[in-house]
Amino acid sequence: MADTSRPTRAASPRYGRRPTMKDVASHAGVGLKTVSRVVNGESGVTADTERRVREAITALGFRRNDSARILRKGRTASIGLVLEDLADPFYGPLSRAVEDVARVHGALLLNGSSAEDPQREREVALAFCARRVDGLVIVPAGDDHRYLAPELAAGIATVFVDRPAGHIEADAVLSENFAGARDGVAHLIARGHRRIGFIGDQPHIHTAAERLRGYHRAMGAAGLAVDPAWTASGPTDPVRVRADALRMLTGPNPVTALFTGNNRVTLTVVRLLAGLDRPVALVGFDDLELADLLDPPITVVAQDAARIGRTAAELLFRRLAGSREEPQRVELPTTLIARGSGEIPPAPP
Repeated sequence: MADTSRPTRAASPRYGRRPTMKDVASHAGVGLKTVSRVVNGESGVTADTERRVREAITALGFRRNDSARILRKGRTASIGLVLEDLADPFYGPLSRAVEDVARVHGALLLNGSSAEDPQREREVALAFCARRVDGLVIVPAGDDHRYLAPELAAGIATVFVDRPAGHIEADAVLSENFAGARDGVAHLIARGHRRIGFIGDQPHIHTAAERLRGYHRAMGAAGLAVDPAWTASGPTDPVRVRADALRMLTGPNPVTALFTGNNRVTLTVVRLLAGLDRPVALVGFDDLELADLLDPPITVVAQDAARIGRTAAELLFRRLAGSREEPQRVELPTTLIARGSGEIPPAPP
């Protein structure tokens, strides 16, 4: 038979039930309003009184019941974050930054992954909405977000990250993908390279298209014609990337340098170059963990993922606080980090 003499997890050993703010007030010897101010982080309480209230909260095991507050304010103090791939190292610092901002605002962060599938993105985002999150931060997998129009009209604040929304007006926080790629390719050109290959993600993805555009701009600005065989876009699986890189490096007009469009492409190319008997310069978009310890260290165009996440979350909470500004598109600068691989000169003919 179950032992019913012990208090449940939600109960207080002293009261045999879930303690209330009245119990905390009695234990601390203060008024109910004072406890409310401490629990809700409001001002007007002396340090000594706050200490007594928090000691009472700890002693009684008090936990705030948010149900009444949710009904009163129409808010759940939660936000949803829809990422493309939870395993991608780019999204770790981005997610942490969003969570840090959410905590400052007393909100819980819920995470979900679209797995680069537009339908799954829609399902995850709408599932968060069904759970009455106050807002969404979305790294979009698709390019049509009209499914969110009813949710936006209902007051769910939404900020898109890394890529803009499709077919709706919404806030977006992006990196300067075009400028970053342009600068990375220009860096290779300045080291004497004239035949530079570009290997990117699928061309319908906003970031991939902008980075390819930056490549073409840098080549054009230097007066360099681009052989169609020097560019390749598509899925980032290693088989495809390796095949395209080998074709560019061994064809009739081989490239002497490569610019890779994201960290997954870069990793495959690094493994390939390690097995070659001639040096090939490399600049990658996105930084890599331990990139500085490879031989040679990898030169990258780095995004500030934490700043992207923090900027998006702060914008989201400004919307939740009542901001009625027109939708914003914030583009954050990238940083070229020269480590060695991008500084390799072209091999003599």
